[in-house]
Amino acid sequence: MTCRALRASDATAACALYKELVGDIAVADAQRFAEVVAHPGTTVFGAEENGAVVAIATVHVLPNMTFGGRPYALIENVVTASSMQGRGHGRAVMETAVAHAWQQGCYKIMLLTGRTARARGFYEALGFTADEKWGMTLRRAGPRRPAAQTPPS
Repeated sequence: MTCRALRASDATAACALYKELVGDIAVADAQRFAEVVAHPGTTVFGAEENGAVVAIATVHVLPNMTFGGRPYALIENVVTASSMQGRGHGRAVMETAVAHAWQQGCYKIMLLTGRTARARGFYEALGFTADEKWGMTLRRAGPRRPAAQTPPS
């Protein structure tokens, strides 16, 4: 298994994983994926096995005024192909995303996760905690209804 920053040419594999994450909600096309991976401060990391991208995580490194101007990171859209879960790909892609954020000088990394105990446990095993702050969202559309309620692994 290897982890690397994805490129526009990885759009087909990435979009298939996004579709697993969000179920019936529309996923953007390859052109939009190219825009995402070209966006300054944004990196989509992928875990590969036998040349196939089987897990992804997006990390946004954002400029900041507090903490001496050090940036912070936001991790989003973490998913492992359902057929590959439980093999360490989700952990590997998350560890890669976290290492990237620290290398960029971030003072903290934030993420939101589903309310399932399994998802929360996955992130807690990586060192994330909900002890300090509450995560909240405000959506223009209703809450998503993913095809499967399983965390990346």
